[in-house]
Amino acid sequence: MKGGVRMTLRQLIQSVDPNDFQGNALFRQLKDIKPEYGANIRIKVLKNGGTISVTNVHVGSLGDIVASPIDVADELHLKDEELLKAILDEMANEGFTDAETEVFWDDMTNLQKAKIVR
Repeated sequence: MKGGVRMTLRQLIQSVDPNDFQGNALFRQLKDIKPEYGANIRIKVLKNGGTISVTNVHVGSLGDIVASPIDVADELHLKDEELLKAILDEMANEGFTDAETEVFWDDMTNLQKAKIVR
């Protein structure tokens, strides 16, 4: 698909075949999160020196993040699955251990802690 405003992260999650992401714990968690206020924060997906750069996926609670619209740079032509993988990889910070990831997302799903952490 061409760049531009595509959809919210929630809509993107619902647009892909869940079997393609069944092994991704973050995907499973995000698909069950209730959207909140995310319209003020936009997820940005850009091409940065030949790689895909994703920003604004660590701002707010998970409910805010799944409600956020996704802005994709005009020069990027990504399938929904490719776009979602790039966003999930950024959210997971590619490199946390499973234990570190679990602690991080436990904190992020606790609204009181998320406001303190952010």
